[in-house]
Amino acid sequence: MTYPINLRENTVLPDKSYPVNFFANRPLAGAGQGVLYLHWHEHIEIIVMKKGSALFLIDSLPFEADAGDALVVPSGSLHVGYNRSDLPVEYVSIVASPALFGDSARDPVFEAFVKPFLEGQISFAMKLDGLDPENARLIALLDDAIAEFKSKRLAYQLVVKNDLLLVFALLSRSLLPAAPARNAAEPTFRNRDRFKSLLARMESNPSEKLTVEQAAGLVNLNIYHFCKQFKKLTGRTFIDYSNLLRMNEALRLLRQSDLTVTEIAESVGCGNPNYFTKLFKQYFGHTPSQARKRELP
Repeated sequence: MTYPINLRENTVLPDKSYPVNFFANRPLAGAGQGVLYLHWHEHIEIIVMKKGSALFLIDSLPFEADAGDALVVPSGSLHVGYNRSDLPVEYVSIVASPALFGDSARDPVFEAFVKPFLEGQISFAMKLDGLDPENARLIALLDDAIAEFKSKRLAYQLVVKNDLLLVFALLSRSLLPAAPARNAAEPTFRNRDRFKSLLARMESNPSEKLTVEQAAGLVNLNIYHFCKQFKKLTGRTFIDYSNLLRMNEALRLLRQSDLTVTEIAESVGCGNPNYFTKLFKQYFGHTPSQARKRELP
């Protein structure tokens, strides 16, 4: 699995006149390893599980998803995923912009029942359990949209658009009446924006040696609550996540530069080459020299 340079992902929607895209994901990850890097974007996302079992954290809320399940990730939500076993995980991410349904913008029914999902008014994540008979129609519509987009058959654009429109319409039937009671207008994770700023800082400068105390101060929390919320949001401790960022940057430099292992260790904030090698092997299962030689994925 590769990691982005920025926490905020600029989702690729190549056709401005048809702003929806489908991403097939087959990450190489064992039990507890990442199958989806921590990120957020402005578009709504639906994750459709095809194989395996994964734990996704969406604005700190945990969702266990197996093959046949689907997750709805609201716009702006920080989300990350980890494999729950050593078996392969496969899933499809459907990312859509509200502009996909632009011709419906002035329809009051569309504004009442679909627009809340697309524009982030419904800000809580949800799971569609594939074993629940009530979700069978929704899952079937998502599977059909995936198949149509992959096939590119004549008029597939209309079929995909109508499938997704019906998905949001059916979701609104069961969720919108309950939205006020669930404070849908507020993010589930109240400190989300402050943590976004911190995480963006960490990812843009992985060699910076922030202490737990300094990081907690940046989000105006005491150390206890900071550590607890950080683990809920990312699935990792602050130290673990900091080390992961350093090792991902080291892996990038091993692949894309001619720096020596010692130079790379220093550039990511690990002054001791022996400790750096031990830490790198802990995260990737190989030494830095082996990673460079084998060009590991």
